[in-house]
Amino acid sequence: MIRSGGSTDFDVAIVGGGIVGLAHAWRAVSRGHRVVLFERTQIAEGASVRNFGMIWPVGQPAGELYQTALESRDLWLQLGKLGVTSVENCGSLHLAHQQDELDVLREFCALNTHQGKIVDPDEIGELSPLANPEGLLGGMYSPTELRVDPRSASHSIANWLADEHQVKFCFNTAVADVTGGRIETSDGQRFTANRVIVCSGSDLQTLYPDEFASSGLKLCKLQMLRTGPQTGINERTPHIASGLTLRHYTSFESCRTHQKLRDRIARESPLLDHYGIHVMASVFPGGEVVLGDSHEYGERISPFDKTEIDDLILAELKKVIQLEDWSIQQRWHGIYAKHASLPVYEKQIEPGVHLFVGTGGAGMTMSFGLAERTWQRWEMEKQ
Repeated sequence: MIRSGGSTDFDVAIVGGGIVGLAHAWRAVSRGHRVVLFERTQIAEGASVRNFGMIWPVGQPAGELYQTALESRDLWLQLGKLGVTSVENCGSLHLAHQQDELDVLREFCALNTHQGKIVDPDEIGELSPLANPEGLLGGMYSPTELRVDPRSASHSIANWLADEHQVKFCFNTAVADVTGGRIETSDGQRFTANRVIVCSGSDLQTLYPDEFASSGLKLCKLQMLRTGPQTGINERTPHIASGLTLRHYTSFESCRTHQKLRDRIARESPLLDHYGIHVMASVFPGGEVVLGDSHEYGERISPFDKTEIDDLILAELKKVIQLEDWSIQQRWHGIYAKHASLPVYEKQIEPGVHLFVGTGGAGMTMSFGLAERTWQRWEMEKQ
């Protein structure tokens, strides 16, 4: 059970109870720090719960970011072994129904920077009953991807941090002001901490509007859907991504064949680029399948979801996967902050106060690894 009360003096104060804030809380208490965390709602309900639940190292470019993603993956697996939250080692399938998609996947595997391997249509059929065999040329299987339930993971991690590591959680508590190591909440409470880490995601513009405006961060809105239960599939079924996804993740941009694929999609389906649509599917324990998604940025974001986007997502998915029942049980959208060139926007805005926001659509994948590396750097700076 998440507890409150007690001291108002801490080593570390964290603003934001999503996966980024929880990652920093965990890596801080693992070093013996006393931690308080503030979340303005009753429980995290932003981008951390409105996603596929995919831990997706294969999408990160070779080098430091890919290694960070794998480190983050290891930390997720630790949580699974500890029984904190369910973590399924399901892997992923990229499906190729067009020759240029298969060309990119073959070149990507030949680079030998990631753990993917080319699989033929028969192998794909054995790995997943979701894959549509019609016109299927082949694909890539990657063993590194994990599945968590985003709707319960953050809550489970918060409970564990409170019960096992004495993190103080202040839910339903908005932070009104941060000055140095002093934090004041909207209901008049005051706390002190040696280090304050602001992990408020897209809400950064509320607490620090000028910083948000000058940061290079952009808000991104995505639309997603969820089917009812399907028979014959379970949470061990690999995540599925279509060839459209190859133009979304930067890991594939090193392939010479990549631009040819992008040009073909732009020519044949300009609306997919207009709405930033690439399609993926993730199976949950009850057999429900989460489908998506789209990407609208900045001033194009509206509070009203577009039926056209949902229709485009479903039309593309029906080309690459097969379901016994395409009835949609839930529709929603999420909003996250993303930087054009950085994996996370990090800045010390005054002594002891750090901004750590903008993990974009890779928050579930990268947050634990990024937080761990940041804490390692802070420890080295103290030496």
